[in-house]
Amino acid sequence: MPVAAIQEGNILSGPSVLNDPDRFVWGGSVVKGDDGKYHMIYNTFECGDSLPEFTNGWVLHSKLAYAVSNHPERDFEFKKIVLRGRALDGDSTAWDAQMVSNPHLKKFNGKYYLYFIGSKDPGIQPPDSPGAQLNKRNRVQQNQKIGVIEFDSFKDLVEGNFERPDTPLLSPRTRVKPDNIVFPSPEGTEPKPDNIIVVNPSVEYRPADEKYLLYFKGNFYDPNWRGVHGVALSDLPTGPFTPLDDFVFDMRTEDGKIASAEDPYVWYHNTQEKFYAVFKDFSGKITGREAGLALLESDDGIKWVKPENPFFMKKQVVLQSGDSIKVNRLERPQLLIGSNGDPKVLYAACSIININPTKKGESFNVQIPLRKK
Repeated sequence: MPVAAIQEGNILSGPSVLNDPDRFVWGGSVVKGDDGKYHMIYNTFECGDSLPEFTNGWVLHSKLAYAVSNHPERDFEFKKIVLRGRALDGDSTAWDAQMVSNPHLKKFNGKYYLYFIGSKDPGIQPPDSPGAQLNKRNRVQQNQKIGVIEFDSFKDLVEGNFERPDTPLLSPRTRVKPDNIVFPSPEGTEPKPDNIIVVNPSVEYRPADEKYLLYFKGNFYDPNWRGVHGVALSDLPTGPFTPLDDFVFDMRTEDGKIASAEDPYVWYHNTQEKFYAVFKDFSGKITGREAGLALLESDDGIKWVKPENPFFMKKQVVLQSGDSIKVNRLERPQLLIGSNGDPKVLYAACSIININPTKKGESFNVQIPLRKK
């Protein structure tokens, strides 16, 4: 459906776009609060000529910001940075000292949960070690883990009335890569889905056995990079979570390898009594169409298949004028799910241009109303 926005140069602006002239804006996750308002936590980091370009800035400086609106698909207003790397507050030893990113908001049993990733720099590696040639950006990227914060209200979150975890919720079990890797697993180790990193958390409750399912992305190199996914189970939304060895969203290319994907958002459709997942299909090899957002379904949240139409959305935005613009990036999909289980609004990180080499903050979060065909 059209979004309330117009194009101005390399960005969109308008009621259905969250952008910031002083910062890059990226993935955002929204829940409806007990106050009837819509609360967003989103990834952001400062931009400018003296700061790193996007591709380095998100790894080195990502923070989580809070915005709120009276409407689910427009008018989100920035309020405060609510989480940042703990080194900025004096603790350079914490697992999330360098950065925090990938926000995923959920509400379970009257409480709110903010799942996120964090990382710290493990430091320059010893000479002749497999990680000796890595720069800080890549050392931090290879050290990403998942955490969670539980809170009672967004007032508590904004005021800092919550406990920040001293340890990650989920960490990788294997670290397998041919070269340029910090803390590699012993030679001959078979990589698990949670290989090197665990990122892109998405959590859902499974009514059949009252388990919480935490989906995550790991990295494979065989020999080229591909994003693979796994799932971990728990009796509580705060864990502990036990990862399975199964790959999920296990769609194969012609050579038998898992098609590269990332950014899953998983929800349980309570009227259809099945799980759905929307995620970024890098090449279009999952849907058999162009690159964009793909859709899979599952009865148990573990074994996933393609529905009749697995193509969820093109990399384009339809403006209020009716014009459509092709975008370079449309990812980090998060959804607002209606009481009947149907998605109502898509929140996506977006850029019109290739954002990686820029320092100008030309990225934004777009809120797209959805309707069922």
